Amino acid sequence: MESGFKAVTVDKIADRAKVSKATIYKWWPNKAAVVMDGFLSAAAARLPVPDTGSALNDILTHATSLASFLISREGTIINELVGEGQFDSKLAEEYRARYFQPRRLQAKQLLEKGMKRGELKENLDVELSIDLIYGPIFYRLLVTGEKLDDSYVHDLVINAFEGIRLK
Repeated sequence: MESGFKAVTVDKIADRAKVSKATIYKWWPNKAAVVMDGFLSAAAARLPVPDTGSALNDILTHATSLASFLISREGTIINELVGEGQFDSKLAEEYRARYFQPRRLQAKQLLEKGMKRGELKENLDVELSIDLIYGPIFYRLLVTGEKLDDSYVHDLVINAFEGIRLK
């Protein structure tokens, strides 16, 4: 993926894997599906779910790891998958179901643990809180292209927690 999604072909994938194109098509319907699986494999390895005993630290670690992954060589493919998904509804549903929904569930579980421990408001709107914390990361990544680094994510999470933490 060093050259981007458009430069990837099933021929190149088969050559690199030292298999035939038929073998590739036996397991994947198109190049987007192969690229998606590679992306998901990299994401699974780089995005563990933290358990520090603190909702703030868990979310901070989770969001920072996510942002770091998304700007990594492997992670930048999400830009192209999202773009390609605008023209391929099946691909869009795949990345929502296989990438975004699992990350969202992880964040939900981290916030719910914080609620159970009494760190967060008991009537917290968890779904809205996830949007509040993670939405700006994807906004910078996919829309503005502004710097997405640990300092930004730290400030984002700290400011979000000012509104959701039990006072």
